[in-house]
Amino acid sequence: MKVQILLFPLSYKSINEIVMAIKKQFVKTKPVCKVTFSVAAKEASQASVVGDFNNWSVAEGALSKLKNGTFKGVFDVNKDAAYEFKYVIDGTFVNEPDADSFKWNEFAGNENGVLVV
Repeated sequence: MKVQILLFPLSYKSINEIVMAIKKQFVKTKPVCKVTFSVAAKEASQASVVGDFNNWSVAEGALSKLKNGTFKGVFDVNKDAAYEFKYVIDGTFVNEPDADSFKWNEFAGNENGVLVV
């Protein structure tokens, strides 16, 4: 399910629609889940997904921008675990509204989304 939200913190001249989605594909022959992260942010120049599964690395979580303005990336994530994560869109940390749950993070002083695989 895709959720449409409006984000005001991003430094654009107008309000932009950001549509996010997560797709999980469990691999029967390996202990991983292929997780596809998608962020439709046409006005953005960069987007990444950062979290426990990639040591909160913007570089490792870089998403590729498609011609339609959607940023997308597929990552192998170890199964049977839960990971805190966020998107970084043009330097602004953003939660995925369809995360499996949310968890308060003292370091960030904010909630992080939780991905359960």
